[in-house]
Amino acid sequence: MEHDLIHGVWHVDKGVLFTLKELILRPGDSVREFIQGKRVRFFSFVTLIILLLAISSLLSPYVKIHLSDIMPLNSKQTMSTYEGFATKYPKVIILILIPLYSLFSYFWFKKAKLNYSEHLVLNSYKTAVELILALIFTVVTIFYTHIPTLLFFYYLFVAVGGFLYSIWFYNQFFTGYGYSRRSKLLRAIMIPVSYLIISVLVGFSMALFKLIN
Repeated sequence: MEHDLIHGVWHVDKGVLFTLKELILRPGDSVREFIQGKRVRFFSFVTLIILLLAISSLLSPYVKIHLSDIMPLNSKQTMSTYEGFATKYPKVIILILIPLYSLFSYFWFKKAKLNYSEHLVLNSYKTAVELILALIFTVVTIFYTHIPTLLFFYYLFVAVGGFLYSIWFYNQFFTGYGYSRRSKLLRAIMIPVSYLIISVLVGFSMALFKLIN
């Protein structure tokens, strides 16, 4: 029975490995099929996210360089505060980002007529891949400590890579919902851009509040 469970979780035709393969090679199409009812071979997004957070927590004691250490001087204080909160409450960050991105995708793709819970599912799988990118970066920092290279790797691989993946994911997912190619791509771009705008506004508000006090 235990062997069957392990086989079901890690088998390449279903479970974690199958799900990760699909999320990397055809993310939007595979998640759309999942939401439309083809769920037998896909791994639960809740369990997948919990598994990734658990792996990240196990690696945390071995990390020599933290994100705040590689940021420019004017960003270090902000990053240190955020990183401390994210490290202490990773589930809270996930619980905030997934519903927030779901609001954005719901707004920009209203014509698709998906309910909010379906947007929560699709954004949960997208977030799982972003957690994997962050996890890879964490592993790199365990074995490599050259700060300029790590900074370049973070921006290119995690920040830019995550941004481009989001656009690809949404653009592919919403194929077949009546959007033209141009409109679909523009709306896919606007979802992560909306998050960036909100982040800047929140950061500016926090800085202004701190200045006033």
